[in-house]
Amino acid sequence: MSTAPQTSPTAAGGCPLTADFLPPNMRKHVDPAAPPPLRMMAAKAMVPLAPADMLGALFMLTFDPDAGVRETAAKTAAALPDRFSAGLRDENVPAPVLGWFLTLLRSRDALAEMLVLNSATPDEAVAEVSRDCGPKLAELIGQNQLRVLRHENIIRNLCTNPNASPALIDNVCDFAVRSGMTITDVPQMQAARVRILGPQAVAAPPDPGPTAEEILKEFQEDVAQEKDEAAAPMPEAKKLSLTQRIMKMSIAQKIKLATLGNKEARGLLIRDSNKLVCTAVIRSPRITDGEVLSCAGNKAINEEVLRIIYNHREWTKNYKIKITLLKNPRLPLSVGMKFLNTLRDNDLKELSRDKNVPSGLQGMAKKMLAKKEEPKKSDDK
Repeated sequence: MSTAPQTSPTAAGGCPLTADFLPPNMRKHVDPAAPPPLRMMAAKAMVPLAPADMLGALFMLTFDPDAGVRETAAKTAAALPDRFSAGLRDENVPAPVLGWFLTLLRSRDALAEMLVLNSATPDEAVAEVSRDCGPKLAELIGQNQLRVLRHENIIRNLCTNPNASPALIDNVCDFAVRSGMTITDVPQMQAARVRILGPQAVAAPPDPGPTAEEILKEFQEDVAQEKDEAAAPMPEAKKLSLTQRIMKMSIAQKIKLATLGNKEARGLLIRDSNKLVCTAVIRSPRITDGEVLSCAGNKAINEEVLRIIYNHREWTKNYKIKITLLKNPRLPLSVGMKFLNTLRDNDLKELSRDKNVPSGLQGMAKKMLAKKEEPKKSDDK
């Protein structure tokens, strides 16, 4: 009997990924119509793929119509070779892939830590692991404040984890209460409310303000229509109402709204003084390239938001976003230097003359232009 790990997605009937993430010449290795030996090569990790691409290929192959390929891919993933482990840190790996690998590798501490620290790993997968993980992993999970506030089952499961220290649980619950979270079915959260707000907080808890669910329900039509570019903008009166409601929200509720709300809500919350709130906005699965472009050019944007944008491989493939980042004086010089090498000559010229661009970046742009013009001058002679 085979001892291959369970490939839970297979039974669900359909892979949530397509082969588009792979280089064109490698897609045949996950194509169900391709000869089984080609797919088996990828299932054995015998094709030259970058670590992030190999993770996606192995995941896809657990849906393969051939049972042998499925089992081999699952075995390879469970015993993931060291040369592919770097892919577990890559935020550009699709979320379903990272979630599946966390479930699969939860007992391999070093690899599980990489996945827990990867912001693209789904909160649901982290919550599941937090139920029974070891002390070190529990500590890492508890320290991720954004996840804790975004997904309350992480607190529920940490509080029942026998490996999580009492000090960790107290710290997590205290932080959650201070941020406005209310989880009435968790005794440790009730104890934290008493510690922070006093005994009266249990009998008569303070008004938490509007919840994300209430606002989402109230503005659900706007959420549904926001992908329609032809849709009319939100009326000013409604926008003012939304602004006033958001001002009264707790940090925890703002984070939920930033994750699930509409464009108008994200536009307001990206300016929030709390780093966790604006980070939740830029990490929202609903955010559009247009919004990212706007954030990239915002000179007052939170530094962490800017870092997330310039480290995001897919966003920086967008030429407009890259140019806009380069014109933002808060972009680190080392990052700007890398981007300069990918620019067209006319954009290099513009940057070399733009007074808003840092002098170091301007100087490098001028040097690159001069170097490109040298062969032309020698040809003229």
